[in-house]
Amino acid sequence: MIRTATEADIPAILEIYAPYVLTSTATFEYDVPCREEFLQRFRSITARFPWLVWEEDGVILGYAYASPPYTRAAYAWCAEPTVYLRPSAQGRGIAKALYDALEIILKKQGYHVLYALVCAENRASLRFHEKMGYCQRAEFPDCGFKLGRWLGLVWMEKRLEIVKSPSAFPLPWLSIVQNTEKFSDILDNLSLS
Repeated sequence: MIRTATEADIPAILEIYAPYVLTSTATFEYDVPCREEFLQRFRSITARFPWLVWEEDGVILGYAYASPPYTRAAYAWCAEPTVYLRPSAQGRGIAKALYDALEIILKKQGYHVLYALVCAENRASLRFHEKMGYCQRAEFPDCGFKLGRWLGLVWMEKRLEIVKSPSAFPLPWLSIVQNTEKFSDILDNLSLS
């Protein structure tokens, strides 16, 4: 059910993402990106980070990926996971399974700290992240304006592990998930494959 995303998945991924952009505060983005713009995002992100999809009977029900929360070199061990689901897929444990798989890959890559930036009014996402082990670190009231109102942002954090001094920068995710067997091993750890 979980597999790595491909460029061929972009139309289905955009179909999932578009309603979030147009009708929700889950993302602070105003305009749905065009296919080419989203494809460039996908390529940029997957050069370093995992991007996974949940597929059932040939239909993508959700996707999750990680990206860099900051660009300065000292933040190289931080990542920001993101997940979006079709409404029909919510409440089935799909988001948790996608996040669990992401976290295993990110930890193997060498990431230590995960950040989630959640709209303060998105109580479901805040509860989800708390259940996933994230703690609230800061709140920024009225920092974004969307759908005719000011919105706050909650900055949440999860520590995968902390080492005194990292020996190397995180590896690209494809070096961790080099082949189907390694990816299957990760899914086996989750009892999903």
